[in-house]
Amino acid sequence: MGSEPGGEDGARAHGDERGAGLFHEELGGAPGTDDELHSWIEEHLGVVIARRALVEGHTAPFEYIRHSFFETETPRDCVVWANRGGGKTFLAAIASVLDLVFKDGIEIRVLGGSLEQAGRMHAHLRELLSRPGLAHTIDGRITERRVRLRNGSCLELLAQSQRSVRGTRVQKLRCDEVELFDPEVWEAAQLVTCSKVCAGIRVRGAVECLSTMHVAYGLMHRIVGEARAGNVRRLFRWGLVDVLGVCGSERACESQEHGPCDLLEECAGRAKARDEAGAAAGHVDVDDALTQKSRVSESTWQSEMLCLRPTRSDCVLPEFGRETHVVREAPEERGGWVWVGGMDFGIRSPTVVLWGGVDPAGVLWIVDERVVCGVTLGEHINAIKAAPWPALAWIGVDPAGGQRSGQTGVSDIQAMRREGLVVKHRRMGVSEGLELVRVRLRPAQGSARVLVHSRCEKLIESLETYRYPRDRPESLEPVKDGSDHAVDALRYLIQNLDRGYEARFSRYV
Repeated sequence: MGSEPGGEDGARAHGDERGAGLFHEELGGAPGTDDELHSWIEEHLGVVIARRALVEGHTAPFEYIRHSFFETETPRDCVVWANRGGGKTFLAAIASVLDLVFKDGIEIRVLGGSLEQAGRMHAHLRELLSRPGLAHTIDGRITERRVRLRNGSCLELLAQSQRSVRGTRVQKLRCDEVELFDPEVWEAAQLVTCSKVCAGIRVRGAVECLSTMHVAYGLMHRIVGEARAGNVRRLFRWGLVDVLGVCGSERACESQEHGPCDLLEECAGRAKARDEAGAAAGHVDVDDALTQKSRVSESTWQSEMLCLRPTRSDCVLPEFGRETHVVREAPEERGGWVWVGGMDFGIRSPTVVLWGGVDPAGVLWIVDERVVCGVTLGEHINAIKAAPWPALAWIGVDPAGGQRSGQTGVSDIQAMRREGLVVKHRRMGVSEGLELVRVRLRPAQGSARVLVHSRCEKLIESLETYRYPRDRPESLEPVKDGSDHAVDALRYLIQNLDRGYEARFSRYV
């Protein structure tokens, strides 16, 4: 079983799996405990790795190394979510050296978000293997894409393509900066591993992914969510504070002359508790951390350095927040509520229907959703009429639903009205309608005027992921990638609810 986050520093044995590898005796034997592993890395690689996390709920970087090296740790697949400059790539190179040296005949592949990213790990690997005591283990010379040891172990870099991934069968696949991966390549990569006995050690096929997480509902967000939800992957997470170096006496957390340290909120003095000898220290200099913080926005700092949440700089509706707008219960007393709906038509894409109630204070409560693909309008109409909620006073829809069908001669709006539904379809530009949504999410005065029940999972996800194109920062047209449908249904509801008024001017002469 894997250890708990931030586990004890004491020695732990991991079974008799040392085997009789080619380099075991001349390198002091294969480490069999945490202490032996930590000492071997310090002695032979000249690296001291922090063994304790400083932030509650985080893991120390050494926990990833021990998990990767000791084949008794389960599950074998793992994901490392860490900050920029947090040592992910370097630690993966150390894990690769340990595998190559002590697991004779192992096959490892490195797949980066780009070939350049994979090359960074390869550069670390070359430097580590060039140290005295390890240089003699290399078979031939290290090329730009490959390293082979005299014990038959081999590591190669892979280009991020379907062809290179699908032709691979290895024991370890290390994926660096997964956030930059093509999702289809990532899916193909899940099938490349196979188990093998290496120097008496049964090495089970494993995929390790390492990355920051800075895209809301991107690939890394999904992988971390899967790790948290089940037992498929072990999750390791650390941020800037966990890898800060020793903060010496020359710097005060608070001083009368300069006030509080700019890292006090994150660090809370924990870097001063580091072992002054450096045995428990991280590798990020405090001065560097202070400089980096001064250069970036708060959202970038929180996502890429503190590993709190992905940034939402491209989001269309950054005003939306689960803490503020998502509720688990709606008021039981609903006297005086007006029940309204929103609907976005779809055929191959999903049709979305939202049910909402406006309370006497004017707050809109979205209480339910229906998100279904591939069914007829008639089925949606029947579902609206059979819903367990009070009858809708009206339902706001896309004005495009007023176009007549070339087959029936009847528009979607006409078909709904014939079934007794009151339909509103105010024409309004997308930007103008979204501004009305923003006003309800975060008005200039007062509290939020739209709340969403937690059962409306698709709407909540869409509000968080609806974004502008990242490659065209000047564009004000949101990306239509599937996250738009539920938001559109909400927009049609709100722009018909908050109709406003038009001012007309006459000129007298």
